[in-house]
Amino acid sequence: MTLEILLNQFYTDLLLVKRDSVQTAQTYKISAQEFLNWLVLEKIKLKDVCVQNLLYYLIKRKEKGSSEQTISKDISAIRALGDYLVRKGMWLENHALQLDKPKAARHLPKVLSIEQIDLLLESIDKSTPSGKRDDALFELIYSCGLRISEACTLKIANVHLEEKIILVHGKGDKERLVPFGERALEKMLIYLNEVRPLFTKGRNVAEFFVNYRGEPISRKGVWKRFQEMEKMSGVDAKVHTLRHSFATHLLSGGADLRSVQELLGHSDLSTTTIYTHVTDRQLQEAHEKYFR
Repeated sequence: MTLEILLNQFYTDLLLVKRDSVQTAQTYKISAQEFLNWLVLEKIKLKDVCVQNLLYYLIKRKEKGSSEQTISKDISAIRALGDYLVRKGMWLENHALQLDKPKAARHLPKVLSIEQIDLLLESIDKSTPSGKRDDALFELIYSCGLRISEACTLKIANVHLEEKIILVHGKGDKERLVPFGERALEKMLIYLNEVRPLFTKGRNVAEFFVNYRGEPISRKGVWKRFQEMEKMSGVDAKVHTLRHSFATHLLSGGADLRSVQELLGHSDLSTTTIYTHVTDRQLQEAHEKYFR
């Protein structure tokens, strides 16, 4: 069997048997191909592969500059390949299961101050219909800690103005209720009353935020508008930075970790704890500033 046939069969197995996504299957196929090509160069037969060979391969990958994240991805791919080879009788056992994934360094998310958030929002030209829409959009993203996709797919039926609550459809088809404040309510009402009817022209559009053609606003559209706000305000950030800032500002204000976890829609509390490190860092910087 040639390597090309083996890789194609492995790829098909990932899709049809393991039910992996196309993206995962493609990623694993590429990593498996690099590993199998290395075996050919080293003149190591596939059936003779041992744990030492795998360790040596990963060390070589590291020496060539592969990041811990890439190494971790390689290990996942080789484990999947090993599982396939065992099921096909080409390996007696999956040696890759003995490999430990490196712990990837967790980078602290960038967070904006409240003053920087205000600068961004104040840079919006609210004299135009699109500007009034953007004012409501980015206020809601910040005040509810929304992902871009969550803001784009927010349904008008899931916006409860009287209760000041929205029902958010998040990752993994999970739903969560998130409250918003008076400031967001005022901006949303302006958008709903003055702008949205102008854009939709009487058409029934399920999504809350729409573009000037009356279509659901796209992620690309949101990114483009935010880049314009960056240039106008001089604040260096990304749309997702508003979500990071929302979480950090809540914790800095005394909110408990579990509540922030619920508001962000994190399935694992450990994902939320990264924001406690951000607030700790801010406290340290403040202390160093005033108590040198």
